[in-house]
Amino acid sequence: MTQAQSPPPGGAGPDRSRMGPTRISTLVVAGLAAAAVAWLLISTFYYSGIPRLPWLPVVTLAALAVLEGYAAINTRGRIDRRPGRAPVNALMVARFVVLAKASALAGAIFAGFYAGLTAWLFVESTRAAIEDRAPAGGGLLASLALVAAALWLERSCRVPKRPEDEREPDERESRPGQR
Repeated sequence: MTQAQSPPPGGAGPDRSRMGPTRISTLVVAGLAAAAVAWLLISTFYYSGIPRLPWLPVVTLAALAVLEGYAAINTRGRIDRRPGRAPVNALMVARFVVLAKASALAGAIFAGFYAGLTAWLFVESTRAAIEDRAPAGGGLLASLALVAAALWLERSCRVPKRPEDEREPDERESRPGQR
């Protein structure tokens, strides 16, 4: 066996090195871990001088969700070669996939953090906790919107299957003139 044909160390096959779609289970685990950390941090340090929750992160997360949603619509139209759309640049699509994967994970972490924070704020009945509920709830919604937009962008970057891709491998190999 030559070096190029040997499997990578650890017994992983060649498919293990390919980047696949974002797994929902990864996002859920990241969100749950962030929620637990947020609950512990907020219950420990909330009354020791933490300032009011700001709205800027909420606006930023919402703006990112809107931008990624727009990119999803635009990219899907360009990949499908709809009339009036410029051809898609493959490198741009690859960058969008990386952006979508990173945004989905970051959004899940923020969503988990805001979920833990919001849950704790609804358990507390102090005036400060009641006033912080709106930015915390807004942050949770904006984070979930970012996750949804990122997953939509990732899905929009997929190349549609061609009819010859749907045939069995034996049919493609048996055609004359094909390797």
